[in-house]
Amino acid sequence: MFCFQCQETAKNQGCTIRGVCGKPEETADLQDLLIYVCKGISVYGVKLQEKGVVDREAGRFICQALFVTITNVAWDDDVIIDWIRKALKVREAVAEKAGASGDLPDCATWASEDKNKIMAKAKSEEVRLTTAPDEDAKSLRGFLIFGCKGISAYADHAAILGFEKDDIYGFLMEALASTTKELSVDDMIAMVMKAGETAVNTMALLDEANTSVYGHPEITEVNIGVRGNPGILISGHDLKDMEELLRQTEGTGVDVYTHGEMLPANYYPAFKKYDHFVGNYGGSWWHQNKDFESFNGPIILTTNCLIPIKKDNTYLDRLFTTNVVSYPGAKHVGDRPAGGAKDFSAAVALAKTCQPPVELESGKIVGGFAHHQVLALADKVVDAVKSGAIKRFVVMAGCDGRHKTRSYFTEVAENLPKDTVILTAGCAKYRYNKLNLGDIGGIPRVLDAGQCNDSYSLAVIALKLKEVFGLDDINDLPISYDIAWYEQKAVAVLLALLHLGVKGMRLGPTLPGFLSPNVAKVIVEKFDLKPIGEVKEDIAAMMAGK
Repeated sequence: MFCFQCQETAKNQGCTIRGVCGKPEETADLQDLLIYVCKGISVYGVKLQEKGVVDREAGRFICQALFVTITNVAWDDDVIIDWIRKALKVREAVAEKAGASGDLPDCATWASEDKNKIMAKAKSEEVRLTTAPDEDAKSLRGFLIFGCKGISAYADHAAILGFEKDDIYGFLMEALASTTKELSVDDMIAMVMKAGETAVNTMALLDEANTSVYGHPEITEVNIGVRGNPGILISGHDLKDMEELLRQTEGTGVDVYTHGEMLPANYYPAFKKYDHFVGNYGGSWWHQNKDFESFNGPIILTTNCLIPIKKDNTYLDRLFTTNVVSYPGAKHVGDRPAGGAKDFSAAVALAKTCQPPVELESGKIVGGFAHHQVLALADKVVDAVKSGAIKRFVVMAGCDGRHKTRSYFTEVAENLPKDTVILTAGCAKYRYNKLNLGDIGGIPRVLDAGQCNDSYSLAVIALKLKEVFGLDDINDLPISYDIAWYEQKAVAVLLALLHLGVKGMRLGPTLPGFLSPNVAKVIVEKFDLKPIGEVKEDIAAMMAGK
């Protein structure tokens, strides 16, 4: 195996025996093969696009398949093998529509239903993401594919709610097909930047989907304590699953709590009508061994952020997966039938036999500051900036993780001057969202926009402030970017910010290991991207607009 897609990759170079995340070599190899076959689908998909047709079914499948390969999503090799078999069938269908022939790459022609042959192919060198003419090509292909994984996850969330765009599917196929060719460095960089544009469009589509169906997030005090009823804990990002679970638990005596990236579900008006929706339990994804153990009731994982269960944990028989998530021994909630809902009855029945959650903490945290809510407060915010009450905004969005140096983000939050406001989205907020940082004239010093995809809201806010202050360049705003990253959704967010022209971002705890020295040099020179440094020095630089 060779995997360098996440922030924790070994020595910031690549995991070669077993992932730091816990991913076994066989699982990593199978995920590479799934991507490989998706490249083959894309080769035919591009040929079909040349005839003026975007195959939505294929595009939808590619989004799901790439989602399977994101860090901490799929752990069951048999399930991944089934995805590979499905991918071969999709590829065959697209090839028939495209009528393609001639010189085709191996990813467009290799096929086998046999498990042993699939495993053998997965171990072959040609399916590795690192197969490239040189280090820079490997780096740019990796950058592009990882960005496409993030785009695919967001597009899948939107499609579940009935929102799709051919342009997004078309780009994903164009991007994957491009990695089968030997392009110039300039052409590869152009494709990576096009991924940034597509990431912006995809996050905008998902924002439209979420707010059209569930309303605009509202400023909300979220309970972080527990009640005395048995409960179900739902984690991940899928709001449709959240909706259906709340409906199916209503009147059952079972409470529902969010965990990790599902916390922002508490901000949506559509979910507030449920009296048994209690609040949020625990912290970010990497605390789940402790959080899930003490919760006592069923846990439902709707998307990524599922980590291996430790030997001394006992919650496997309470763990439910759904969508693209899989784990050996966990119960899987199947897809919803056409026009119907998923069946969470097994989780509800199990919950009724469980003890209530053990209380980890008490009190409330505040969130719901997505773009619609913040723009409603625009006059108040602008007045605070003009009066000098707010000197600077610091965007501290992104991912949380286990890396010890991530304490940096807590220390930055604690030591920023009292006239600064933190704009956040994603699970990075768990590093500081429970600190008592106060407010500025009634404006909380931590404004949480929501999930990682809600980084789009932060971009909308920045662009609106640029307009209000009559500025020509987004970089002239009193905003600094201090971003935490972990997995591939954050890569898509990074590319989106680069596409919007944001310069001078700090990124940490490390710069991505998939950036070769030459590629890193280009990004640094063009966008002034820099690694995080020492807390005091970074704060001083940000306050000086550097």
